[in-house]
Amino acid sequence: MYLVTGGAGFIGSHLVAALASRGAEVMVVDRLGHGEKWRNLAAPTIAGLLPPEELEDFWSAAPPITAVLHMGAISATTETDGDLVAATNLTLPLWLWNACAEREVPFVYASSAATYGDGSQGFSDDASPEALARLRPLNLYGWSKLAFDRRVAQLLERGAAAPPQWAGLRFFNVYGAHEAHKGRMASVLFHKYRQVMQGEAATLFRSDRPGIADGEQQRDFVHVDDCVAVMLWLLDNPQVSGLFNLGSGRARSFLDLVRAMFAALGRAEEIRFIDMPDDLKGKYQYFTEAPLETLRTAGFAGQMTPLEEGVRRTIAQYQALDAAR
Repeated sequence: MYLVTGGAGFIGSHLVAALASRGAEVMVVDRLGHGEKWRNLAAPTIAGLLPPEELEDFWSAAPPITAVLHMGAISATTETDGDLVAATNLTLPLWLWNACAEREVPFVYASSAATYGDGSQGFSDDASPEALARLRPLNLYGWSKLAFDRRVAQLLERGAAAPPQWAGLRFFNVYGAHEAHKGRMASVLFHKYRQVMQGEAATLFRSDRPGIADGEQQRDFVHVDDCVAVMLWLLDNPQVSGLFNLGSGRARSFLDLVRAMFAALGRAEEIRFIDMPDDLKGKYQYFTEAPLETLRTAGFAGQMTPLEEGVRRTIAQYQALDAAR
């Protein structure tokens, strides 16, 4: 049995579906709430749905666990409740790390490109304590992810007990279907699609940096299917452990993304620029790009989905989901 925390969420639900398609038993740790998050689990057959607060009791009496894939987190970059974020993004994964070490269960967890802050220190996924100490996240969420990465590095350096396989995945800007429940934190593509479907222009933030034109802020956009492919590869290669960037390996502009969306919809471009919200000023990444050398050196040879192809695929999925509602 696989244990997937955040399994009803965006990346988690795609992972659950992929594992279920392999015939695996998957226990999902998550809450569905009162919205339509349940739709993310409409297709796969799961072993059950476990509330996070019951995880420790379940673990003590659980059947043999093949691997734990920890995708659950407070992922809002605007969250200000430090105690909540620390409990969810630091205390819980530390408990899981120790539990997996004790029972010798592989452990794969979601880190984040938010750990890199403004990118001034680069985007190297060097897992050494010295490299991790140089990073300066821009928000509470990024700090929490980096705090866990740093603790893992410290434990490993001390020779403390560790899971037989461990992998931290620094997800860059992931996009794909199953994001409706995320609200403001859903991908730019999801929000722009919704705007256009409501008859509005697609809005992008104006640049407030000299030398960077409006809409030319760049991110590493990676399709969720590529993220799942890497996680399945890790499960199939238990000898591989480490901290890995997970992006496309190529930065593209928000204008590129939106233009690909209009092309996929077969519509004329209609783009309007707006000022950046006050709560994002000074905390907004203008450039991210994932060096993939560590992942490639470890043996992953899969090709990442080009942006235009990924956007076409995602728009088709959005439209199919809308038609099914």
